[in-house]
Amino acid sequence: MSDLTSDFDADLTTAERDLIARARAFAEIHVGPHAARWEWERRHPTETLRAACAERLHTVELPAKHGGRGLSFSAKLRMCEEIARHDYAFAFSLVNHANATTRMARDGSAALIGRVLPRMLSGEVIGCAGLSEPGAGSDFAAIKTRARKIDGGWALDGAKAWIGNAAVAGIVATYAQTDPSQGSKGIGCFAVEADRPGFHRDPPFALHGGHAHGAGGFRLEGYVAPDDAVLQLPGEAFKMALNGINGARAYVAAMCCGMLAASIDVATAYTNERQTFGRKVIEHQGLRWKLVDALTDLEAARLLTYRAARLIDRGGDAVLPAAHAKKFATEMALARIADCIQAMGANGLRAEYPLARHLACAKIACYTDGSIEMMNERIGQSLRRAKR
Repeated sequence: MSDLTSDFDADLTTAERDLIARARAFAEIHVGPHAARWEWERRHPTETLRAACAERLHTVELPAKHGGRGLSFSAKLRMCEEIARHDYAFAFSLVNHANATTRMARDGSAALIGRVLPRMLSGEVIGCAGLSEPGAGSDFAAIKTRARKIDGGWALDGAKAWIGNAAVAGIVATYAQTDPSQGSKGIGCFAVEADRPGFHRDPPFALHGGHAHGAGGFRLEGYVAPDDAVLQLPGEAFKMALNGINGARAYVAAMCCGMLAASIDVATAYTNERQTFGRKVIEHQGLRWKLVDALTDLEAARLLTYRAARLIDRGGDAVLPAAHAKKFATEMALARIADCIQAMGANGLRAEYPLARHLACAKIACYTDGSIEMMNERIGQSLRRAKR
């Protein structure tokens, strides 16, 4: 663990440090040894996600009154970083379920909470959020899924795509447009239950490096969400989604840090053992400096990421800090994990090492919760407003 991470953890509570230690141990036992097999089998490790639920790793931010730990966003971010050292895709699946669990408890009606929360806590029902669509990804306000008010509820029709956990989810916080003339103000959010009529799950995406992500989509055809399934009414949902995106960008950045840290560890151990031209690979300046550059970029990415996390915990304006963290961490991880592979030669691509899988997941991270281009646009807006 780097000094920067140790200092960050030192500011957390004892309960939060205990959570991080539990997550680290869980990942070493249940994730790392099996992640490559999940990828080769092209499946979502639902049984391991449920094992994580048994350890209550999905209740970080869930209030204690609902059976959760009631801890900080920073604790959740560090948990994600530790698990992503072994598998980004599984870490993302877990945090999606954690977010959905907290979301149902925070925004759900008493009837909805009673119906779904106990099953989400046990892992019987997996949750996720349904924002993206086949024709609307980063442009969230352009969603086409419609919600029409009817007696006793809302009729939903439309399609969602690129949804983490969609392959296995039993409940989805689904965003739908109630009045296109209102634009983003017409968007509402509804708890969609997969076992109700009108929900049709699509086959999971064959996503290289990310099968444990559970990415896929679903279609709603005459689906009726009862009134007690409304999570946010039009006028509130879009704003709440944008507020949550800062946290998502920060923990995706943290997961990129976790993948690179693991890649550096593997490459360093390998190059200290492998010999070429009569000396250890690590003694060749050109390759050693690649790993040095990777270490420097890792520290820089952690500084940006941990700053965003602290702002989110304080309720500060984390829009730009989260965008900077995600932009830098994803681009950096993509380049520096490749450098770690290069330092190991062709052996860096072998399945017994996690580096090729981490590289694929770093590319997935470049699109998750806003592409690099979207981060550039978001940061660029601040330049247009800057005083000259």
